[in-house]
Amino acid sequence: MILQPVIAPFLAILLVLPVLAGAVWMLVRAVRARGTGPAVWVLRVLLVLACGVLLLRPGVPGGQVRTLASATDVVIAVDTTASMVAEDWNGTHPRMDGVRQDVRGIVAAYPGARFALITFDATPVLRLPLTTDSTALVSAVDVLQPEVTRQSKGSSIGIANQLVAQTLQNAQKSSPDRARLVFYLGDGEQTVSTNPESFADAKKHASGGGVLGYGTAQGGPMRETTGALGDASGSDAGGGDYIQYQGSDALSRIDEKNLQQFASELGVKYQHRSATQKAVFPPAPKSTTAYRENDPLTQPTDLSWIAALVVVLLLCLEIARAAMLVVRMRGLSVRPEPAASPKQEGGEA
Repeated sequence: MILQPVIAPFLAILLVLPVLAGAVWMLVRAVRARGTGPAVWVLRVLLVLACGVLLLRPGVPGGQVRTLASATDVVIAVDTTASMVAEDWNGTHPRMDGVRQDVRGIVAAYPGARFALITFDATPVLRLPLTTDSTALVSAVDVLQPEVTRQSKGSSIGIANQLVAQTLQNAQKSSPDRARLVFYLGDGEQTVSTNPESFADAKKHASGGGVLGYGTAQGGPMRETTGALGDASGSDAGGGDYIQYQGSDALSRIDEKNLQQFASELGVKYQHRSATQKAVFPPAPKSTTAYRENDPLTQPTDLSWIAALVVVLLLCLEIARAAMLVVRMRGLSVRPEPAASPKQEGGEA
């Protein structure tokens, strides 16, 4: 028997044990009273026990599943400069909301692939080396925060070019038979006087991917990123005040020319992203995608559905009993009073 708890086991015990103790106590009292109550409380004790089993999700080993494996390495480079908190995604939401949405889309598009995450502002950082743990990638992006505004001194949007190329090159050396895709996610806004670095070196080791651009030509205001927990985690994040420029809110605007240049250097397509359109990702090469037939993943067979059926059955019995009691009480309330006898009427006369 294998347990796969829905919540922590000690929490399940804390939830179930007091209710179970109360139900058992009422059962003992009903037995001592020698009425019709014991049968009802026996069912209620079983109901509590079934709920506890459901929380623990029992199973047995031996189940097998076929999984789709993609022999593809996906390198994702995400812009984390201060402009990525500009509020022009889906109206007034930060651009990072769009990045998080599209990273989930990339994960869904390449099941079984290995993913690497690179972020860049003043310096590029390899946040997550190549791994098949897509949950770790999504979690890393969910907590991703742009650079602290007061520490920002301007940065180049191409500063991650060498790290991207090196990551792709290392992947090629370790697994030359795997496909390699690279995705660049940013707004293209260059905040230093130099031209962006080229991604031409990365093209030598990549077989596809895409450049995704965020922002609008009208621009969006930016809140100060303070580095506190919650900054840039959503439109209601507890960030600082809006950044000011010449007495009004500073606006960050997308630079699609730079992003299109990156797409050309990488040999991939550019997409301007908006909340109203779904991103389109290139398919992984068919030669690298297949079901694992000879090496199925062993999964426990979930038996919690049995406990769920017991819970539903016992709840139906409780509902039926409650309905009968309601009907009986309504019958008593509308029952007519007996008519007065003639003797009583004469006496009253």
